[in-house]
Amino acid sequence: MPDFADPFSGNVPERKMTFSELIRAIRLNLAAEMEAINLYQAHADATDNELAKAVLLDIADEEREHAGEFQRLLTILLDDEEALLADGAEEVDELARDLGHDI
Repeated sequence: MPDFADPFSGNVPERKMTFSELIRAIRLNLAAEMEAINLYQAHADATDNELAKAVLLDIADEEREHAGEFQRLLTILLDDEEALLADGAEEVDELARDLGHDI
């Protein structure tokens, strides 16, 4: 799994993270979960072995749950996170409605 820009990769820092470092670490964790989802789904798509495919997709779904946990943690820790996510969701909803999708 890529390191992205994690200054603590493989090391426990000698000090505790600041709040802003914690937020960046959680966002990094969220990005890692998303990358893992893509990886496992791609591997599932690339095999005809039904057992392997089922296991890979199950693990991908578990990673999606982890992503939800990290996102929820961010909405608790950051006062504006939920509102900004809702604004983004509404923008997509508007475009979807304009294109005739049921919302």
